[in-house]
Amino acid sequence: MADLSIVDDDGKAVTLDPVEAVGLLALTDNFDSATTSACPDCRSRVISVVALADLLEQAPPHARTGEILELADDAPTLHLYVLDHVALCTHPRWRDPGHEEWVDAVAPPVVARRRP
Repeated sequence: MADLSIVDDDGKAVTLDPVEAVGLLALTDNFDSATTSACPDCRSRVISVVALADLLEQAPPHARTGEILELADDAPTLHLYVLDHVALCTHPRWRDPGHEEWVDAVAPPVVARRRP
């Protein structure tokens, strides 16, 4: 069961189960030093790939660090996006421009439907 995903702008993701997510967030202090924008009510956030790489290199080892660093290295933009799969949050208090960037990155693509 997915608990948390770290996604790039192309939709590539590293998805963490609950145990992996709790461990990673504990080791990185909730990604606080790499966060550029975050929902104040859940774990969804925008993180800097450069700051994330530094953070993960300084943190104690985690089983998924290599995959996350690879995602950061290959990211097409300077940000990655953390998606909280557990919170039933609509982000009403996330008001800075980072929220719009996060939505653009994690929202499923809209499928155009043909009229009958």
